[in-house]
Amino acid sequence: RGFGDAKEKCGMRWTTLRGEAKMSMQAMLTYAALNLKRLACWTWKAPKPA
Repeated sequence: RGFGDAKEKCGMRWTTLRGEAKMSMQAMLTYAALNLKRLACWTWKAPKPA
């Protein structure tokens, strides 16, 4: 699922970068952002209804 989300929602389907080093850097930043998003969803608690 993580690769699919990165591919569809984070622009990993196509790239304008050339070279393995640049593509690796883009992938690491994308997956770091996805991990931060996942962490935020885990720690965020919805308010309880009144």
